[in-house]
Amino acid sequence: MPQAQLAGFEKIKRRITIIHEIGKTLTSSLTVKEVVQQIFYKVAELFSPENWSLLLVDHERQELYFEIVVSETNQVEKIKETRLKIGEGIAGWVAKTGRPLLVPSVDKEPRFTRKPDDDAPFSTESIICIPLKIRDKVLGVIEFVNKNDVASIHDFDIEMLVTVADFAAIALENARNFEQVSKLTITDDITGLYNSRHLHIILQEEIARAQELGRRCSLIFFDLDFFKLVNDTHGHLCGSRLLAEMGSILSGLLGENYFGARYGGDEFVVIMRDTGKQEALAFCRELQSRLNSNVFLAADGLAIHLTASFGIATYPDDGDTNQQILHLADDRMYKVKGGGRNDISWC
Repeated sequence: MPQAQLAGFEKIKRRITIIHEIGKTLTSSLTVKEVVQQIFYKVAELFSPENWSLLLVDHERQELYFEIVVSETNQVEKIKETRLKIGEGIAGWVAKTGRPLLVPSVDKEPRFTRKPDDDAPFSTESIICIPLKIRDKVLGVIEFVNKNDVASIHDFDIEMLVTVADFAAIALENARNFEQVSKLTITDDITGLYNSRHLHIILQEEIARAQELGRRCSLIFFDLDFFKLVNDTHGHLCGSRLLAEMGSILSGLLGENYFGARYGGDEFVVIMRDTGKQEALAFCRELQSRLNSNVFLAADGLAIHLTASFGIATYPDDGDTNQQILHLADDRMYKVKGGGRNDISWC
């Protein structure tokens, strides 16, 4: 066998081996983050591109956004802020049609847009764009820009890329489904906050973290005042919609290190990582202010105003265990209930 032919055979054999590994690796990943990381590593291993990107479809907005951008210059942060409409540019066209596209010269391609180039550290000259597609649904596209040997790309290479993209699409869909199911098991279906079961898991983890790092962790326990009157007067469906509005108010205040949960009925809990008593009190007052000023069920033609009773407890100031912190915050909340409501107890 001629040397050139043997080298070509070895190249094909290596690529098939890598694709087999890609299939096993990607389809065993259970989170979207893991899948995206594996796409990154495997694409780099198989094709060694200098400039490439992974764009995912935002189906709600019908846009593409850059999930991964890789460039030899590493100046790629601004590109990630760029979004393309489905059908816009080469990537948008591929996302819309579900068909791969090789463009040796963008100057001769009417579908090309220089919109991403405005924030790119390079000027696009050629593009190879492959859809991530499953059951005729495009989840994203892989895009290679200015690949040095683009002129030598042939049908076999495109088929290899399509195979990689097919594995990636399956893995991405599986990971999204897994995360959705996982989210349902820890989420309260009325408020969208964490449910009581997951609250206890978070609290245990956060107290353990605070103990290990020598940090504080605060907890707010609050209960809506006279909520039963809403159910008795307007029915439980209205009551559920009011709780959903309450969930939105609370979610709007939660930062990266704060976790909100519906404890049960009209009781809610906020767990606050790395937060002392005074910070928790300030947060609680802001939440109280927003709750008191909100008009609930306005969309239903009602105008319901509510207050709440709040209790705050902080590790390690008020207790050494998650149970002590939770129970003390609960007790302080009930102290407010017995003293006139619509107030905060923290000591």
